[in-house]
Formats: sequence, structure tokens, C-alpha cells
Amino acid sequence: MPKNVPMMKVYILGEGFDVPEGSTIISAMEYAGFQLTVGVGCREGFCGACATLYREKGDYKLQAGLACQTVVTDGMNIAQIPFVPAEKPIYDINKVEPDIEAFKTLYPILFRCVGCNTCTKACPQDIEVMDYVQALIRGDIAKAADLSFDCIRCGLCALRCPAEIVQYNAAILARRLTGKYLLPKSPDLEKRVKEIAEGFYEEELQKLTKSDKETVKKRYYDRDIKTG
Repeated sequence: MPKNVPMMKVYILGEGFDVPEGSTIISAMEYAGFQLTVGVGCREGFCGACATLYREKGDYKLQAGLACQTVVTDGMNIAQIPFVPAEKPIYDINKVEPDIEAFKTLYPILFRCVGCNTCTKACPQDIEVMDYVQALIRGDIAKAADLSFDCIRCGLCALRCPAEIVQYNAAILARRLTGKYLLPKSPDLEKRVKEIAEGFYEEELQKLTKSDKETVKKRYYDRDIKTG
């Protein structure tokens, strides 16, 4: 850590610690000596593992965010969440029709939505969570799949929902149904799946799995990236 970095006081699980100004919640916790084995993953805002609740100094409003993205403030009170319990029904996607009846059967709790928008306010990805829930209630599965596309399943929407809806699991079903039934088929994808099944890439895959880390990194960063 650079010298002369200003410090600030934060409270982690009720205990006060001095941590460097500008730290994220995760880096502040590690600076304070916490060894994080749960509630931490990619550290880049993609895995959704580090859902965290916190309060700002002088503000009794409970806020939610990802610990890898949220920067600490002086006097912040922090409480990490190891996981958000969320019941997920078991279904065979091949036997589920892409219509509103699927959600009435598998996620009837969706229809308890009170339109408070708490889920949207809690989302660290700025996803319009309530909007996709309302789309599902209307039976617009493709719309819900589109609106929820960037969801990382951190669970903060479900955690804050007064109706106890598991929004993100319902969104997964919407995206699965959209991909399987509602989007046009990709001939390139079908061709690639067939090639994989026939072992077309097996030799190259074996070479890759036996390569050292630096070789894999070089191949990854030197690859041609097609856009558009």
C-alpha cells in the first residue's frame, strides 16, 4: 500500500477497523485481517458471490451492493451475506411450454409482486428487475429474458423483496425458454455442437489442457476477436 494513504473507520460485523480510504468492502475486510473463504469470487462484479448489506454513517437506511464494487465510506457498518436462500423448482425444460402457465405453475409467487420497485433499487447491475417481473406476469417471456440478461444472481433483489419473490430464478427460466423456443435457430451453433460431438476439437483440447499457465494466457490474449 502506498505511504500516507488516508485512513477511515469502518465497522465490520460490529467491530471497528481503520482501513485505507478508497478501499472496496472486500479489500477493506482483507486489510482488517479477514480471510475470505465465502462471500467472495471473481472480484470483478460478475459472479455475484459477494452480496453485502451496509449502512452509511448517520443514515439508518439499509443498503445493498456487491463488496467488490462498493467503496467504503467513513463510519460505514458492513455485514456480509454468505448466501441468499432461494427455492428453485426442478423442471425438465423439454416439458415446459414458453407461456405464462409455466410461471403460474413453477413460480406462482411472482404474482404477489406489489410493484414497490425495491428489487430494482437493490440491483447492483442496474437491471430493471420489477419491469421483468411485470413482463413475466403479462406472459411476455422474451421481454423478461432481455431485461434480465445481465443478471449475475447475487440474490439482492430476492433478499429485499417484501413479497419474498425469487426474481432471478424466474428470470433464468425466462432466458432458457427464450433460447430454446422463441429465438431463431442458429445453423452455426448446430454445426459447432455436431463437430464437438464428433471429436473434431479433441486433439486441440488435449494440447490446451496440457499447456502451462503462461502458454494459455498468451493464446487467450493473442486470439483474433471478431466483432459485429
